[in-house]
Amino acid sequence: QVQLVESGGGLVQAGGSLRLSCAASGRNFGRHTMGWFRQAPGEEREFVAAISRGGVNTRYADSVKGRFTISRDNAKNMLYLQMNSLEPEDTAVYYCAADLSSVITSTSWDYDYWGQGTQVTVSS
Repeated sequence: QVQLVESGGGLVQAGGSLRLSCAASGRNFGRHTMGWFRQAPGEEREFVAAISRGGVNTRYADSVKGRFTISRDNAKNMLYLQMNSLEPEDTAVYYCAADLSSVITSTSWDYDYWGQGTQVTVSS
């Protein structure tokens, strides 16, 4: 089992940057595909980015491509999301998630473990 705790959210002006972190505890972090999702008020949870077990392969939602970068440090059991050129539309609660599968997926129900989320608010 994997426990996930997000941090790094906050209030930022449009055009600014934030770096989210996700600390994983438990066994075999490096054996999990990892992902970031977000959920805005009144909206469905949506895929943001995912990264393969070894960190070589990544996948992004079209809405964040070129602005966000997902990365991981398996030695430290950490997942990151660097968010640049933030827009008000990026305002949401951001969640990290772990998937026991080796396949990078953007489908939320494929993920087995979830954090509690961190709020990101982008003001215009």
